[in-house]
Amino acid sequence: MKQRLLPLFLALLLPVSACKSGPAPASAPAPAEPSSSALRDIPKLNRTGFDFYLLNLSWSPEFCHSHPQAAECSAHAGFVLHGLWPQKNDGSHPENCSIAPGPSNPDAFKDIYPDQGLMRHEWQAHGTCSGLSADDYFTAARNAFNSVMIPSTLLGLTAQTSMPPEEILHLFTVSNPAIPRASLLLSCGNNYLTAVEVCLDKSLHPIECPGLRTCRAKAVRIPPP
Repeated sequence: MKQRLLPLFLALLLPVSACKSGPAPASAPAPAEPSSSALRDIPKLNRTGFDFYLLNLSWSPEFCHSHPQAAECSAHAGFVLHGLWPQKNDGSHPENCSIAPGPSNPDAFKDIYPDQGLMRHEWQAHGTCSGLSADDYFTAARNAFNSVMIPSTLLGLTAQTSMPPEEILHLFTVSNPAIPRASLLLSCGNNYLTAVEVCLDKSLHPIECPGLRTCRAKAVRIPPP
């Protein structure tokens, strides 16, 4: 198989790096059905330092192509949770906002972050800017992740395929009638699918993405799980 270098993925694994530099390995396969409580309102603590969340669902096979020994790659998952990132309408995003402690029981979130190093990074870089406690932040991330139904067409891939970005996002809108097309973005690297992103308000409801960048490739390649 053609070798591909993914320096952006490697950068994301470093604690000093920011997640917005590119997709990172995610940690748990997307569920077949959304949770009934997935869109519940999250605790309304001090959440004034940002405007909305960006939910990043990373396409795990692309990361695992160059990191086959990574623990999360043994699951052969498709879309997995990378992070729930506070964003501002002007295109900026706060990071590393405090030294607040992480979750009281990290093992309680192994279903979404079996790699505790990634979980610590996500909390420090992004969760501390949410105004939530670590437990509430990762609960919100789980709820947001579980609210998105992954299209069966993508879950059932057995060989590499290519699709225009708009076709991929159309599959998501068909599988998720409550998520409008304007709430979706697609990330790519070297014309390979790396992530699908959803813009959410602070109560985890889909909103129109305020001019964020999306993949401009005519078609992206999608390796199978």
